[in-house]
Amino acid sequence: MHKFLRTMTAAAVAAAMAPAFAADATYNVDVVVVGAGAAGTAAGWAAAEKGLKVVTLEKQAMVGGTGKFSEGIFAVESSMQRNWNYGLTKDEAFQKIMNYGHWRGNAKMVRAFVDKSGETIDWMQANGVKFEKLFSNYPNGLYTWHIYEGRGAGWINLFQQKYKDAGQTLLLNTWGKELIQDKNGTVKGVVATNKNGDKITVNAKATIIATGGFFDNKEMREKYLRFPDADGLAQKGKTGDGIQMAWSAGGGKEGCEVQASYRPGPRGIGTTNHVSATAKQPHLWLTPRGERFCDEKIMLEWPFAGNALERIGGTMYVVYDQATLDHMEKDKGIDLGVGVMVPVGTKLTNFEKEWADAVKGGWAFKADTLEGLAKATGMDLKKLVKTVEAYNGFCAVRHDAEFAKDPAYLREVKTGPFYAIKSVASSLGTLGGIKANERFEVVTQDETPIRGLYAAGNDVGGMYGDSYDLLMAGSTVGFAVNSARIAVESAEAYINETK
Repeated sequence: MHKFLRTMTAAAVAAAMAPAFAADATYNVDVVVVGAGAAGTAAGWAAAEKGLKVVTLEKQAMVGGTGKFSEGIFAVESSMQRNWNYGLTKDEAFQKIMNYGHWRGNAKMVRAFVDKSGETIDWMQANGVKFEKLFSNYPNGLYTWHIYEGRGAGWINLFQQKYKDAGQTLLLNTWGKELIQDKNGTVKGVVATNKNGDKITVNAKATIIATGGFFDNKEMREKYLRFPDADGLAQKGKTGDGIQMAWSAGGGKEGCEVQASYRPGPRGIGTTNHVSATAKQPHLWLTPRGERFCDEKIMLEWPFAGNALERIGGTMYVVYDQATLDHMEKDKGIDLGVGVMVPVGTKLTNFEKEWADAVKGGWAFKADTLEGLAKATGMDLKKLVKTVEAYNGFCAVRHDAEFAKDPAYLREVKTGPFYAIKSVASSLGTLGGIKANERFEVVTQDETPIRGLYAAGNDVGGMYGDSYDLLMAGSTVGFAVNSARIAVESAEAYINETK
């Protein structure tokens, strides 16, 4: 199984499972899952494992969504944590999550998620998922991040293969259009279409929506998000289809304004790029005018960095000198890790060979003097010089009198040449839309359940209060998988009750 995880690619799974498109078709099943990302994959396999007949609809040509890029999953009181003598409790985790969101989240939902999370690790391991280690997103953080082998694509491909082997149906390039409801408003399945324009009708006893949010829908972004112009990472196809279907069926709205603010960086550049990695450090952050605007250490808490950057318009320059580059490239390596892929202390040995492409891309600048740097970037020379002089003064006395930055991250900007990396606000997607309860039943605005309809993952509001929570590493994927499992359990109980 380990060999399978290492060698099976998303493309291979897609090819193996892709059906031959026919004309209009009708399926009669127990459960239909709309979406095959992390939440949809977990829901599909959890339902199949229970012996339910399932159809999964996936809009894209392959499975996985954003989930295939994930590195680990949240859990508390897992067997791994107990084996490592890590003592964070469910009660403590619940309180921390709710306090972080100022108790604006759905407390019953959060509690259900937290309580399920540890057992979910056991469930994944029992299904063949291999975990490497526990990890935290920041120094002295909470070790809730269970890092798995093969990134998210590994377990998603594994579960999809198990789903296929169980004789279940996956329809790629097929997306839900509207929910089927009877005269009482009970949801009875989905009407979908595929890329050929065929009408696909799935009559189902229970429907689970897991379409991954709405970041790829410009109209919805501009209507609901506080900052709609962030650089959306791996958000193709996430156009809010499932959310809008739920709303059309009477579902309420919750959490539409919340998005997963990510580390600022050059637009459209991956996390493993070493030039880009220099921008994801607590160096000197400047507005396009050349003025400092925050304690740069907030890069440790991506949502904080996102909030500060969004406030000034979403664009900044990360400035450092040759001495600091030498520190990152040849000496101690980077001060802050860029996820698991580029950890703390990584020496940026690819910097020189990646520099030319960064310059060509229009987001990396270098000059022998501050005057040259101002000219290259458009920053105001007088403001830039004044800011650098003040900052160097703070470095000299090891005290940041402006924003109280940790002295460990104060590095002078004195030794030319000087570098500036243009960075923008980034997002890993939206984190809300559909109102649901702790059973992950879709509910109306007054919290009346819509019979037969469930939702999971990023389509669901209520997990977060007013901001993405980085306190509990792995929480987004954790919420996707755990909400999916709870939704399936609720759907199974409903199906049994209505026999």
